[in-house]
Amino acid sequence: MVTIEPAHLVGTGGAIGALARYYVASLVEIEGFPLGTLTVNVVGSFVLGLVTFAGLGSDLLLFVGTGACGSFTTFSSFSVDTVRLWETGERLQAGVNAAVNLLGALLAIGLAYGLVTVLGL
Repeated sequence: MVTIEPAHLVGTGGAIGALARYYVASLVEIEGFPLGTLTVNVVGSFVLGLVTFAGLGSDLLLFVGTGACGSFTTFSSFSVDTVRLWETGERLQAGVNAAVNLLGALLAIGLAYGLVTVLGL
C-alpha cells in the first residue's frame, strides 16, 4: 500500500479545486451579481457534506474536503463581493447574496446528509 503525505493530498486537491473554481465560476458568472461565487460555495458545501457524512476515510477527506473543497469554495470572495455590492448602493443584492450563500450552503449540506442517509453510504 502506498502512503501519501497529507500535505501532498491537500496540495493536489487544492490545485484541482482552484482550477475547477475558476472554470465553474467563469461559466455561470453574470454582470451585477456574484453568481459564480455563490455556485461554487453551494456545490462545494454539498460535496464536502457528502464526503464527510459518508465517512470515506481521512485521506479522502484531506484530498477532497480540505484540498479540493477548501480551494473550490471561497469565503473571502463571498465577503468581498457582498461588501462591494453594499458599497455601490446595491444593498438589497448584498443582503440577498449573504442570505442565499448561507442558506444555499446549509441546504446543500442537508441534501448531502439526506442522500447519504437514504443511500446508506
